[in-house]
Amino acid sequence: MAMSNEWWVTLTLSGNDLIGKHVLFATYNTSQNVADSLWLDDLGNGYDFKCKVLANPKGLTFTVDSSQNVYYNIRVHIANGKIIPNGGKGKSTGSIVDSIYMEASFGDDPVNTYVISGVARSRWAQDDY
Repeated sequence: MAMSNEWWVTLTLSGNDLIGKHVLFATYNTSQNVADSLWLDDLGNGYDFKCKVLANPKGLTFTVDSSQNVYYNIRVHIANGKIIPNGGKGKSTGSIVDSIYMEASFGDDPVNTYVISGVARSRWAQDDY
């Protein structure tokens, strides 16, 4: 299973939705196209981060202790990152899709752990947020 996808996610802190809606998020291969490296990119829709993480495609997990954010100069920590096959449903169609979950902390706010979670984009227009 590929780990690259587009996702509809929320950004929460202590259970509080910080954005108030689902936003687009992307995971994709690095230019080296190796199985153990993956980009996480909130596309400017959340905390404004893009960083490389270590990926385990067999376990569908990803993590990084300290990765440089591409969008501005901070370090990013990602823990408990995982993709859950068939773990979600499309918003309107109910199509079975994968889901994603991760815990993130950022160098400019190191005391807080944010949760980014959601479902894969089904590609059906009525499932887009």
